[in-house]
Amino acid sequence: MTGTANIAQELIDRARQGDGAARQELLELYRANLRRMVASRLDRRLASRVDASDVVQETLADASKRLDDYLRDRPLPFLMWLRQLAGERVIDTHRRHIVSQRRSINREDHADERLDGSSRELIRRFMANDTSPSNRLSRKERRDQVMSALASLSARDREVLVMRYLEQLGAAEIAEVLGITEGAVKARLLRALIHMRGRLEGNG
Repeated sequence: MTGTANIAQELIDRARQGDGAARQELLELYRANLRRMVASRLDRRLASRVDASDVVQETLADASKRLDDYLRDRPLPFLMWLRQLAGERVIDTHRRHIVSQRRSINREDHADERLDGSSRELIRRFMANDTSPSNRLSRKERRDQVMSALASLSARDREVLVMRYLEQLGAAEIAEVLGITEGAVKARLLRALIHMRGRLEGNG
């Protein structure tokens, strides 16, 4: 467990005993983590409309309302539970601001709509670091290749890439989020990167 996870466990124990201060500390403990998560997943087209901090605040308000149920049942590790709530908020935000207003906001090529905002950002990161011989390809061709390679990853492997390269989480933090070992996180990262490289070099 990370140091933060140990703190969370102590706060959970105190909150279950009725400690109101511990309850508030628990809800605030992962605010920065949630902020990075939400910022990496919000579609860039929403930058002028939605602040990631507002989405996090809504998430924490929702968590506060549900905290008694969580403390009673403990269905998931606390951070995983919080991130699940945040993910639901991000989806709802996209639904309200993009899906329902598609004609006014969605001016981009629709070819990558199967990928979410975080995957689009990963595409930009991979292209920015691209030093392969396939630079002779047009930017659109290369973007299509990266998009196809990302789409071919499992959702789990793509999520690990997002957490590592967009949220800048370390292996221990990712392990805490996913409820797996650090070794499993490193193996999953390596597998995803090898897969990406193979797809891109094979298409180059």
